[in-house]
Amino acid sequence: MSRAEMEALGWDSCDVILVTGDAYIDHPSFGMAIVGRLLEAQGFRVGMIVQPDWQNAEDFKKLGKPNLFFGVTSGNMDSMVNRYTADRRLRHNDSYTPDGEGGRRPDRAVIVYAQRCREAFSDVPIVLGGIEASLRRIAHYDYWSDKIRRSVLLDAKADLLLYGNAERALVEVAHRIAKKGLAQDFSDIRGLAFAMDETPEDFVEAPADDLDGDEGARLKAEKVVVRLPAYEQVVGEAESYARASRVLHKESNPGNARPLVQKHGDRNVWLTAPPIPLTTPEMDAVYGLPYARAPHPTYDGAKIPAWEMIRHSVTIMRGCFGGCSFCSITEHEGRIIQSRSQESILKEIEIIRDKTEGFTGIISDIGGPTANMYRMACKDRETEAVCRRLSCVYPDICKNLDTSHDALIELYRKAREIKGVKKVMVASGVRYDLAVKSPAYIRELVAHHVGGYLKIAPEHTEEGPLSKMMKPGIGAYDRFKQLFDQAARAAKKDYFLIPYFIAAHPGATDEDMMHLALWLKRNKYRADQVQTFLPSPMALATAMYHSGFNPLKPVRHGASEKVEAIKGLRQRRLHKAFLRYHDAENWPILREALKNMGRADLIGPGKHQLVPAWQPAGTGVKSEGLRHRNDKARKFLTKGVPLP
Repeated sequence: MSRAEMEALGWDSCDVILVTGDAYIDHPSFGMAIVGRLLEAQGFRVGMIVQPDWQNAEDFKKLGKPNLFFGVTSGNMDSMVNRYTADRRLRHNDSYTPDGEGGRRPDRAVIVYAQRCREAFSDVPIVLGGIEASLRRIAHYDYWSDKIRRSVLLDAKADLLLYGNAERALVEVAHRIAKKGLAQDFSDIRGLAFAMDETPEDFVEAPADDLDGDEGARLKAEKVVVRLPAYEQVVGEAESYARASRVLHKESNPGNARPLVQKHGDRNVWLTAPPIPLTTPEMDAVYGLPYARAPHPTYDGAKIPAWEMIRHSVTIMRGCFGGCSFCSITEHEGRIIQSRSQESILKEIEIIRDKTEGFTGIISDIGGPTANMYRMACKDRETEAVCRRLSCVYPDICKNLDTSHDALIELYRKAREIKGVKKVMVASGVRYDLAVKSPAYIRELVAHHVGGYLKIAPEHTEEGPLSKMMKPGIGAYDRFKQLFDQAARAAKKDYFLIPYFIAAHPGATDEDMMHLALWLKRNKYRADQVQTFLPSPMALATAMYHSGFNPLKPVRHGASEKVEAIKGLRQRRLHKAFLRYHDAENWPILREALKNMGRADLIGPGKHQLVPAWQPAGTGVKSEGLRHRNDKARKFLTKGVPLP
């Protein structure tokens, strides 16, 4: 991270310099640590420029000129998601910064950092990576500017972009640049995006606007590339944007996906096919690299919230086949589960026990994007290779999916038998529709791995929004709760479920939110913190929000299914208020809404009613979501009426 460290190592220069918006924590939960250690294992000298001053290029020169390239990322989160709330309000803290200090990274950090790298050393290649680059690799709707933005590859004026699980691509790119620089063909490397002038002559184009293209444009040519609607087209036609989103997601299975190309003016952004998932030995190798497993010493004991949260946790797998339309995990990590071996995981727990400061015998989490998808896979690899489903569990669990929890149960048992380990917690979200397939797993979970409560995410109760989320009906949650409560009673534990719900998701009406609020009241749930839908780049639900069309179904010009999106700030606050029906601050807006909906019968003191007719003194003055006195309300339109 400094010239002094380079001199101590005897380096006169770095081969690769990585630039990130996060503090440097040398631990496999942080992408830059994996990238740095992986390149180091390949023999490259790696420097880190972390949370630099982006106002000029000086910080980007401090390690000198890299021999090969700058690797640029915003960090573990998209910089806009990191800095702003779902109401477009500035966040006051940053979990990836020492002492949680906010404001240490710029908006659209990938673009800004790349520009400064170019200013520092104009002839050095720039390679983008990480989740911000991955989710902005094609023309995409940007919620914070409320417009379609070009591929971040072009806006950052970068040379290459790595997306998804990029370990293999990173190693290959680094070695190729070391040998021949940028003047070569990278098109055979999966998980890569680059700009080109024209489609190569040996490729046959399958236009996304062709109706057959949606399910695969069954062209038999050896080399087929799917042409997405151009940037200029998706800017001007909402339906074309929805179609581009659908095709992108349909072309996401590494077993059958083809390259994609999208025109931006006179340039084409070419995306090679998605990366092949890492094998278990490869996963073990990545997580077995010699991480220091601590923040860099320069932070001198400062608390970094993200590190405090994961320092005693273990990642056991990657990916998620749930395909929830609002989630970015699938777009980044893929649908195919990549699991570590039991031996690798148990060894890491022993390392935590022996080397991680402050360990008290509690493993805070053993999981991943989803707690209980470990080692789950399609029963037939040939079927998996041709599958084009967007989810393995919606509308129903696929008959070809192996839902056995046996390997996970065995892992749990061995983990808690390790000497010095008092308890192994499961803090990652449990996919409850899978868990009900294994009552033995639920019993194991409740008896040994829950600490008072378990978080679970039904997200809604009504079929309208659930169908747009690609989430199961509330009946699956009810069945899980029944098994959970039975297991808690058998274990003589006083445990509770904490269900999570989303407000203002595309497809959710005011009536849907009202029914959800009534369900919450009947079940005696009082949500403290609730999530308002945030349209993250490239998610299917974001395409619904922006376009008003449903990309989960075929998008045909003039015959596409429409989806109502909740865009007005007043209506978004109303949907959030329904989830916090018990908060007196929300009662005025709820009473007004119920009257307008013709449901004044729900106003009153009865158990079946939602909000009382009276108002406690001093409450109901501030709107839901305006909790900081210094926040300045921003004016947005709701159904054509500006907020006061």
